[in-house]
Amino acid sequence: MKYLWPLPLLLAFFVAAALVQAAEKPNEKPLRSYQHLWTDDNGISHIARCPVSNFFLKSMSPPAGPQWQDPMAPQTTTLMMTVQPRHWNGAWHPDPKPQWIIPLKGRWWVRAMDGTRVEMGPGDILFGEDQNVRPLPDGPYKGQKGHAAGNVGDDEVTLLVIQSANPPETNKPCRYY
Repeated sequence: MKYLWPLPLLLAFFVAAALVQAAEKPNEKPLRSYQHLWTDDNGISHIARCPVSNFFLKSMSPPAGPQWQDPMAPQTTTLMMTVQPRHWNGAWHPDPKPQWIIPLKGRWWVRAMDGTRVEMGPGDILFGEDQNVRPLPDGPYKGQKGHAAGNVGDDEVTLLVIQSANPPETNKPCRYY
């Protein structure tokens, strides 16, 4: 037993060495995602979960440290904050323009014409691009076009909306990656 006393010391050394080695490894590129409300060639809206993975590490304003960035194509935009009242009901409608929607407070849901429904909360991202939809000729959503939306629960929902002046594109799910 008297020869086992160095074992805890040796173990501590190996743990410390492993931690130093892990700290020296370069940061791994992050993977994030957004929901894309898009329109197919038949004028039907769908929702796809899309990866965002083209990040590179760079300082936005030296001497600030580097951070992961994935710039989107240049766009002229309108930025607004909206507050949906309690029990807000967004009847079927297309988005007015291609727009990024980021919930800041509360939860809301969106349903596409194909029946896909997603719920989103703070930090989630949706790119709404269903401007080229046409009314459904039949099915449970006959006559509807675009998407339906509403609040989840009894609270207001605060959204950050970034509307793009760029024209919508059709049949290009996940075009920002």
